[in-house]
Amino acid sequence: MTTAADRWVRFGLKPLVYAAGAGPFLYVAAGIAGVDGVNLGANPVEEILDILGIWGLYFLLATLAVTPLRQATGWVPLMRLRRPLGLAAFFCVLGHFLFYLVVDRALELDTIGEDIVKRPFITVGFAALLILVPLALTSTQGAMRRLGRRWQSLHRMVYVAAFLGCLHYAWQVKADLREPLLYLAILAFLLGWRWVRHQRRLKHVAPAAFERLG
Repeated sequence: MTTAADRWVRFGLKPLVYAAGAGPFLYVAAGIAGVDGVNLGANPVEEILDILGIWGLYFLLATLAVTPLRQATGWVPLMRLRRPLGLAAFFCVLGHFLFYLVVDRALELDTIGEDIVKRPFITVGFAALLILVPLALTSTQGAMRRLGRRWQSLHRMVYVAAFLGCLHYAWQVKADLREPLLYLAILAFLLGWRWVRHQRRLKHVAPAAFERLG
């Protein structure tokens, strides 16, 4: 039975998340169009790359925060937000890469290939994008049914993508590492929460298994 909380998340929060996912692109479009009050700075190419990249990381961390929030609050409808948050993260990261590919590097494939191989922060960023592609493609209910248990194993790769995204940002910043370290700390907390919950489950499962054997 659909509850009021389900409806509020489905028809209230989910549209807000989709709108937030479109926000960085609308801001960039407004800056390019010269809308008053939107300033892309002295180096608009770098600014646009930064906007799309950092929002991709925000959405990725928000995606990982849904499960701990649901476990802490007991509010199951929150799980409906994982897919829109994950898709927002994917499209921001994809937009970040495509803008780098088309505008920053003007589709010069030799230069792009050299960047990916020789510049570590681009290497790990590209690896994060490659991980996110199959996760986005299999984010539907149909894919969950088809893949079964393999779906969960595949989607655990989001932890790796999030770590690579934080590393990409830290290597890119180089000087002031306070902000990248904050994101790494948030990621460590979210992963630590999952590890603690997993250990607690093991402590409860093991005695029950021995009792059944006895």
